[in-house]
Amino acid sequence: MADELIYVGDPMCSWCWGFAPVIDAVAARATVPLRIVIGGLRPEGAARPLDGSLRAFLHGEWARIAERTGQPFSTARLEHDDWIYDTMTADTAVVAMRSLHPPSTLRFFTTIQRAFYADGVDVTEPDVYRDLVAAFPVDPERFMAALTDPAIVAATRDDFREARELGATGFPTLLHRRGDEVRTITRGYVDLDRILPPLTDVLAAS
Repeated sequence: MADELIYVGDPMCSWCWGFAPVIDAVAARATVPLRIVIGGLRPEGAARPLDGSLRAFLHGEWARIAERTGQPFSTARLEHDDWIYDTMTADTAVVAMRSLHPPSTLRFFTTIQRAFYADGVDVTEPDVYRDLVAAFPVDPERFMAALTDPAIVAATRDDFREARELGATGFPTLLHRRGDEVRTITRGYVDLDRILPPLTDVLAAS
């Protein structure tokens, strides 16, 4: 098996949004393929209604991540009492894009993040993806069909399973695989200057 970088994250993971500029820089420097595995932050049965305690936690967490990373956060979504934090639609959307146009996977992942965190778009609603895919080289109708395709949903759950098998219980996680050997570059957010030395080491050895 050829070398690869594996980025395990979730488009509705706040620290992954903070990590977005870092993974973009990693992708630009990578001399081996970068593969995205969707970890599944709060899909399906793990989804949680936005109650008072979750709202307070997210307000504090997003403010802390914004200060640490400089990434913009809108709290508009946190003002909806009937909202449910369910990542399954966003998770499946990334896998759908990966199936239809693999080179666009990371950019679409970031597009969903920006819509949710910076613009306050409810990315748990399937209809918003008609607009989100407009800038991508995929047919919108094919994408919307893929979003509910049982094969794509199954592939998304396969990603969740692979993430667990890789030991990626927190996001973001960046790994390097060579054959059967998997090496951790980072588990959790780190700044670019901290990730470059281990990244350079693994790429130089590839």
